[in-house]
Amino acid sequence: MRQTANTHAPIGILDAGSSKIVCLIANQTPNGAHVVGHGLQRSRGIKAGVIVDLSETEQAIRAAIAQAEKSAGLTLTTVYAAIACGRLKSMNFAANADILGPSVSKHDIARLMHGARTYAERDGRMALHLNRTLVELDGAASSLEPVGMAAHTLRANIHAVTADDAPVRNLMLVLDRCHLPVAGLFASPLTSALASTTADERQNGVTVIDIGSGTTKLASFEAGHLVHVALIPQGGYLLTADIAQALHTPLNEAERIKTIYGNLVSAQSDQHETFSYPEAGSEGRMQQATRAQLGHLLRTRLADLLLALMARLPANYQGNGSASPIVLTGGAAQLAGLADFASTILQRPVRVGLVPVIQGLPAPLSMPGLMTAAGGAIAALGGFRDQATAKSTAETGSYARRVGEWLKSSF
Repeated sequence: MRQTANTHAPIGILDAGSSKIVCLIANQTPNGAHVVGHGLQRSRGIKAGVIVDLSETEQAIRAAIAQAEKSAGLTLTTVYAAIACGRLKSMNFAANADILGPSVSKHDIARLMHGARTYAERDGRMALHLNRTLVELDGAASSLEPVGMAAHTLRANIHAVTADDAPVRNLMLVLDRCHLPVAGLFASPLTSALASTTADERQNGVTVIDIGSGTTKLASFEAGHLVHVALIPQGGYLLTADIAQALHTPLNEAERIKTIYGNLVSAQSDQHETFSYPEAGSEGRMQQATRAQLGHLLRTRLADLLLALMARLPANYQGNGSASPIVLTGGAAQLAGLADFASTILQRPVRVGLVPVIQGLPAPLSMPGLMTAAGGAIAALGGFRDQATAKSTAETGSYARRVGEWLKSSF
C-alpha cells in the first residue's frame, strides 16, 4: 500500500541538471539523513542549468520523481529543489533593526532578516539563501543568536545568494505541472559543498568547485559560514565538444574518449600511445589520436574554466585567503589527475570531494557527479546551521504566498 507523505514523512529533494535529473527521498534518523527512495533520469529540456523546453523538462522530472516514489513506496506532496540557474551571485551588506523590547527577541531578528531579504530581492532577483556572518548589539560584537540579550540596536553583516527570478519561476512552473509544490529552494553550489566537505573543513575555510555538465559552480566557506558563491554557464560538456571538434568525431564518441582515455597527468609515453575512434560523417572509417593530443585539449579547457571561476572570488576574500584548500566535485572531478592539475593551476591544496556517508544512498548515486541532491538532503534535514532562505520564509508564509503569485501570473 502506497502512503502519502506528510509533515513527518520523508522529504523529496530534486536536482534538475543539464545532463541528469536526480530525485532523492530521505528522512531524518538519529544518525543523520537516510535515503529511502531514489530516481535518476537523463535530463531533457535544460541547457546550462536553465530550462529551455518546459514540456521536455516536465517529462524528465516526472520520470525521476515517479522512479523515486516507487522505490520508496510513497507519494510526495512537496519537494526541495536545488537551483543552478538565474545567474547566481553573492551579496554582502549590513542590516539594522531597533530592539522593540528590553532584550532581543526572535521577532527582532525576523524583522532584520525580512529587511535584508527585501534589500537582496531588488531588481527582479530572488534570495535563495541568507546568513548572518557577524552580529553587533549597540555596536559591540555579539553571538550570531543574540535572543534574550539586552540592547537597543541590532546590526548584522548579511551574506545573500540571489538568482534572477524568471528561470527559478520556470522550474516552479514545471513542478506545479507535476502537482508537486516547492517546499524550499537551495543554491546548488551550497548543496554540492555540504555533500563533499566536512564541518571541520568549512570551519577552517574551504572552497568547493563543482564541475557539472553545463555549469561550473563555486562555494566558499569561512568559520563554518557560506561567504561566497559563483557560477559560470560552462562545464564538462565543453570538454566533450572540444574533443568532438578537434578529432572530427560524434559527440557520443567524444564522451566515450573523455571517459576512457582522459588523463590530466602528462607523460612522455603519451606521444606514442594511441587510441582509435570513428570519424564523423563516414561509415566505418577509423582514425587515431595520441593521448598527448587528448591531454592537451583537456588541460587547456579545464585551466580556462578553473581560472575563470576563481576570478569570481572577491579580492577581499577573508580568512586563509589564497592558501585555503580547494575541493573538487561534479562529473568532471572523476578525470584522472585532475586534483594535481588543479593544484598546479590554482596554487592551492586540492582534493577530490569524498562521497558523503548517507544511509541508504545506493552505490550508483555515490559519486562526485551526484553530490548536489545528497547535499540537498543534508540541508533540508537541518544538517547546516546557516539559514536557508526558502525554509525561513516558508515559516512566515511569505514564501508560499510569493510562489502562488508567481504561478498565477505565469499562466
